[in-house]
Amino acid sequence: MEEIMKALQNIQKELNAQKIEIQKSGEKVTEQVTLNIINKLEEKFSILEEKHQTLKENVEQQEKRIQFMEKQARQRNIIFFGIEESETSYHNLENNILQFISERLLLKLDCRDIQEIKRVGKKGDKPRPIIVTFSTLGSKVSILKHKRLLKDTQYYLNKDYPKYILEKRKELQEEANREREKGNKVTIKYDKLVILKSNNKRILMTSPESDPNSQALVGNSTTRPIKKKIKQSNPYIPRSNSVSEGVLKPSILSYLVNNNVNTPHNQTNDKTINLHS
Repeated sequence: MEEIMKALQNIQKELNAQKIEIQKSGEKVTEQVTLNIINKLEEKFSILEEKHQTLKENVEQQEKRIQFMEKQARQRNIIFFGIEESETSYHNLENNILQFISERLLLKLDCRDIQEIKRVGKKGDKPRPIIVTFSTLGSKVSILKHKRLLKDTQYYLNKDYPKYILEKRKELQEEANREREKGNKVTIKYDKLVILKSNNKRILMTSPESDPNSQALVGNSTTRPIKKKIKQSNPYIPRSNSVSEGVLKPSILSYLVNNNVNTPHNQTNDKTINLHS
């Protein structure tokens, strides 16, 4: 009887040992399978991450190309504000803008100088702004040089910027106002805020006095007197912005944002930002 009990105990011990080994083997198999799955997932995730990064870079490059193309497309544009909306056809509008440029800006242009012209926004009680695309960049520059003639009038003009640039410039305008309160001279160049010193040198630029290379160049160069150009036409006209001080005039952004709102109350309460660069 004792021998039988011992035999049963030995069998029980062997079964327990086998059970433990089976459990350990099962744990090892489970661990190995889990590790293999994790490795596979990590490998796939790494591939997906590389593809995502590649797509992200491609999208960023495409956005830059689109922004560049949009900037180029608007390069010869000027937006005119306040011109009465009395035209009945495209050619009538073209003649009106040419007459306005001749009478108000004292420039002689013809239809060959205009590539495209159109009003933007929904028609309402107030005249909509006119976007004019000129045939040459020189025509645009000439008009911008004469925009001071519109001072103290209901008319004014701006460069044509994409919507995202207008929003960026609106944010920069708030920062520019804070800098002016500190006594700094600032200007907004496209989508950048440039802070100027009192001598009209940019703060971020290295001055010749602090740059030894610049001092060497200055010492070796010959100073020549600068001849100032004297404008013969309209010497009596002072330089000024086209927007009168203290007068609120809506920007093109208000027409782009509030396309569904055309009541006079909403148009007159649009906060405007002087976006002249």
